[in-house]
Amino acid sequence: MKKVLFILSLLLLVGCKSKTGGNKTEDLKISKVLATEVDNSQQKKAYDLGKRVLLTCNTSKFKPFNETEVTPSVMANTTEERLTKTCQKFRQWYGGFKDLKLDGVYKTKHETIYRYRALYEKKVANKELRVYVNEDNLISAIKSLDWDETFESKLIEK
Repeated sequence: MKKVLFILSLLLLVGCKSKTGGNKTEDLKISKVLATEVDNSQQKKAYDLGKRVLLTCNTSKFKPFNETEVTPSVMANTTEERLTKTCQKFRQWYGGFKDLKLDGVYKTKHETIYRYRALYEKKVANKELRVYVNEDNLISAIKSLDWDETFESKLIEK
């Protein structure tokens, strides 16, 4: 079961991150910020696009992203066929997708990360969706993961 969930998480990984140079400690720092400290339009965009991806699980219809919403790598990796295949399994295990609940907003040197709890019909679902927004206000990654209660204790503080 864990193996299947891991594979599903990898399949739903629709953003590819490229490395530019070495890992600098400054680039790895993540700090929590208040939702009121981020741009409302950016927050709405992250929510809307994340919800659009997960609603594919209910409808099997996906409105493709465009270049004003996401990075080219996210656009290339997000196809209706790929999402539908993954979503069929999600729907079977968790039921229909209901909504996203914002759990926290985090900042790195180059991105804002929106962490949502994904709400499904079945109570066994304990999933999260992370939406990464880059400096150009484009979605640079969308990741579906198992919920991690200890996420904040792992943060590298500024």
